[in-house]
Amino acid sequence: MMNLFAKTLLACAVTAATASTAYAADPLQVYGKLNVSAQSNDVAGETETTIQSNASRFGVKGNFDLGNDLEAFYTIEYEVDTGDDVKENFKARNQFVGLQGGFGLVSVGRNDTVLKISQGKVDQFNDLVGDVKNVFKGENRMAQTATYMTPMFSDFQFGLTYVADGDAEQSENTGVSMAATYGDSGLKATPFYAAIAYDSEVKGYDTARATVQGKVAGLVLGGMYQQQEKLNSGVTDNGYLLSAAYDIDAVTLKAQYQDMDNKGDSMSVGADYTLAKPTKLFAYYTTNAMYDSGDVDDSYFGLGLEHKF
Repeated sequence: MMNLFAKTLLACAVTAATASTAYAADPLQVYGKLNVSAQSNDVAGETETTIQSNASRFGVKGNFDLGNDLEAFYTIEYEVDTGDDVKENFKARNQFVGLQGGFGLVSVGRNDTVLKISQGKVDQFNDLVGDVKNVFKGENRMAQTATYMTPMFSDFQFGLTYVADGDAEQSENTGVSMAATYGDSGLKATPFYAAIAYDSEVKGYDTARATVQGKVAGLVLGGMYQQQEKLNSGVTDNGYLLSAAYDIDAVTLKAQYQDMDNKGDSMSVGADYTLAKPTKLFAYYTTNAMYDSGDVDDSYFGLGLEHKF
């Protein structure tokens, strides 16, 4: 059934992208990326080699001008796990519809919370084994959400995500995620980015997060501080993340360290080599020292290729 759905989705997207659309102001954009790496894993003293997908994805998105400074927009995105031994390897990612105008934007559907979005690009090893989500809570994509984002006010923006209690991961409680940001997370319009965010009863946690990132003479430095409380136990943990990246021609050198009370720490180093704007080669090495693994540090070394379309 899932294979049939995936084939139907792909056929519809390709047809829509190549045929003339019924509405000239409603272009459909097909997009995605394939990120695949060969990874050597040394976990609990045992070594294994994997060829794995790192959040490869396929999606369609678009918008439609409704007039009177009002626009409808939508996204339907799936993860494609090339390394899954099951052929039915499509997994839901962000899938929402919304309206935007002078008031800001409102969207409803499956979406990242504004706390997750507030990290910007501080995570230099996003989607890899060194991803912040492996140490910190709060990297949530919830199924039943409504999100509001204000317009930009002198580089400031505020957002709120409401998570319905009908969401299967909410334990019959509604959740709220709030965030305030300053600057451009891509560090192109502004040389500095900062955010504060808070989750109340989202996926079993209350979480407070502060993120900063800046660029000085080609060196990108970032940091994150987080406090998270598990609601059913009342246990509160504190943690931080530090990251850095530096470009030398087509090569980007990267490093990251993160630590969380009662969870463990993770250290990563790596490099990206840009072949062209949509294509890069990359390498990384990560060590994770998690408390639930005893005294054994798990290590991972990978070489990969990414292409965006």
